[in-house]
Amino acid sequence: MSRQSTDSARRFLRLGLGLAALAAVAALISAPGRSATPAPAASEDGVVGAATAFLSLLDGDARGRATYDLGDEERFNWAFTPVSRNGFPLKDMTLEQRSAAHALLQATMSSQGYHKANAIIELERILGVLEGRPERRDPEDYYVTVFGTPGADGPWAWRFEGHHLSLNFSSPTGELTVTGPAFMGANPALVTSGPKAGWRPLGREEDMARALVHSLDAEQLQAAMIAAEAPRDIITGNDREARLEAVEGLPASRMSDEQRQMLFSVIGEYVGNMEAASAHAWMARIHGEIDPGEIRFAWAGSTEPGEGHYYRVHGPSFLIEYDNTQGNANHVHSVWRDLENDFGGDALARHYEEGHPHN
Repeated sequence: MSRQSTDSARRFLRLGLGLAALAAVAALISAPGRSATPAPAASEDGVVGAATAFLSLLDGDARGRATYDLGDEERFNWAFTPVSRNGFPLKDMTLEQRSAAHALLQATMSSQGYHKANAIIELERILGVLEGRPERRDPEDYYVTVFGTPGADGPWAWRFEGHHLSLNFSSPTGELTVTGPAFMGANPALVTSGPKAGWRPLGREEDMARALVHSLDAEQLQAAMIAAEAPRDIITGNDREARLEAVEGLPASRMSDEQRQMLFSVIGEYVGNMEAASAHAWMARIHGEIDPGEIRFAWAGSTEPGEGHYYRVHGPSFLIEYDNTQGNANHVHSVWRDLENDFGGDALARHYEEGHPHN
C-alpha cells in the first residue's frame, strides 16, 4: 500500500470506519489516479455449504415451512415490523438447527454485520423489559426462509427476518451474492439503563453522518437540508422497489476531499455489513463507475444529538436511508437498497436471459 493509501486509511480509522469497509476502501484508493481495480468474485462455497447443511437438518414439516420455490411471490414479502411471518423461526428449531442457521448468517455477512444482527435481536429482550411486556418481544421470533435450491450452478436466495431485521440475499450465479434489501433497526437506539446502559448497536451509522453534516459550511448545508422536520420513518418503507420522488441533497462533487472521505465512511459502514468480497465489489463499483456528482447526501431535521433526524445517501445504483425520530429520537430504522439488484433484480434477470433454467 502506498504512503498516500496508508495516510488515508488512518483517516478512515479516526472516523470510525468498520474494518471490513476500511479494507475495501483502502484497496480502492491505492491505485494511481484513484481508478477502481476489478474486485475478486465472491466465493459461494461457504454460503452454499452452510445453506445445504441447514436444510439437511430439517424434517418434512420444518423443511416445508423453511423453503419456497425461487419464483414464489413470498420472496418479495419483506417487513421490519413485528408482524406474522412465513418461514421457520428460531424458537421452533432444535439447538443443532439453530446453530446451523447462525452459521448460514455468518457465512453471508461480515463479522461486523453478524454482530450487529445479533445485537438487534438482543435488543428485543431489553425492549420487552423496558416496556414491561416481555412476552410481546421475543428474541427467538426470527425466521429463516430459503428460496430455490442452494448450489453453485443455479440461482437461489434466502432471508433472515424478524422485528428490526430483514436481510435478503440472492445468488444469481456461483460467483455473485447480492445483498438487498438489508434493513437494520434499533429500539432503543441508546440503552439508558440496566446492565447494557450506554449500548448503541447502530451508533456508528448516526455518528459518522452527523460528523459529515457538522463539517458542511452554510452553502453546503443549505443544499443538503431537504426538510426542517425529519419524516417519521424511512421514506421507501418496505416497498418491493425503492423509489423516491426526487433526487435531492448535496452532491459529493461539491464536497472537499475530507468530506468525501467522510461520505465514503458512511457508505462503508453499510457496505461493511456484507461479506468481504461483496463489500469490496460494491465499493469498487461505487468508486470506479459512478461520478461523484451523482452521489448525494441529504439530511432532514435537527443536526443535534438526541433530536429527531433523518439522512440518506443516494446514488444511481444504491440507496441508504436512516431515520431516528420515534421514541423521542431513540429508535433507529436504517436500510440499504440495491436499486438494480434488490432480490436478485437485474443480475437474476440476466442469468435467465442467458438461458439458465428457473428452479
